[in-house]
Amino acid sequence: MNVSEGRDHDVLAKLADACGTALLDIHTDSDHNRSVFTLVGTDAPRRLAQAAVESIDLTAHEGVHPRLGAVDVVPFVAIDEPRSGARAARDDFARWAGDELALPCFTYDEQRPLPEVRRRAFVDLMPDHGPELPHPTAGACAVGVRDLLVAYNVWLPGDQIEVARRIARSMRSEHVRALGLTVGDRVQVSMNLIAPDVVGPAAAFDKVSAMAAQAGATTDGAELVGLLPASVLDRIDPHRWAELGLGADKTIEFRINQAARG
Repeated sequence: MNVSEGRDHDVLAKLADACGTALLDIHTDSDHNRSVFTLVGTDAPRRLAQAAVESIDLTAHEGVHPRLGAVDVVPFVAIDEPRSGARAARDDFARWAGDELALPCFTYDEQRPLPEVRRRAFVDLMPDHGPELPHPTAGACAVGVRDLLVAYNVWLPGDQIEVARRIARSMRSEHVRALGLTVGDRVQVSMNLIAPDVVGPAAAFDKVSAMAAQAGATTDGAELVGLLPASVLDRIDPHRWAELGLGADKTIEFRINQAARG
């Protein structure tokens, strides 16, 4: 669940508290001014959304990452159950947020993916639930159902933004979504690996590194945003985990087991 706040520690603490024991991970980026909350269940996303709408004023928001609203993206992912359950949870959340929070909600899936919603929202696409105009301080929300993906960033030196943008364009495919962004004093090839069993973090890192080298640039590390499935990590040589910013403690399964132990 992606929330448009990555700087105010008091607000972030309030948002984390709202999640309770359903919170598996928080990844916060002050330059993006954005945080990714990994949750289990269907109740915690509602508590987090309500706290975010109460706490975040998008009219005063600045950040590198594109955004529709304070509660920017709410993806529902089926792990050990039929996908129909995630689709029902998406639709229930979108109806609830539209009715209870007056938050316009655009639904997305493989037929209407998130980039299309971002591009068309309030232009030639109206919300599926909630008001027809953006919330005055919280904007709107994209609520989706999708398969597991891996959010993964590769860093380049700060003077290489045009290189990062060219690499991002080359990386885009049916398996990878990518942007080249300036983040603080460095630049970033920011990727969603939407088929990580086909193109995983190691393959993405190696391809970005190769293209950077061809342009006379070097990579400056990598970063996992949120968690990844253990099955994806298991395909990567453990000797490369540190180089790639990965580890066994960053898998979904590890965090669920940890939460179950209390």
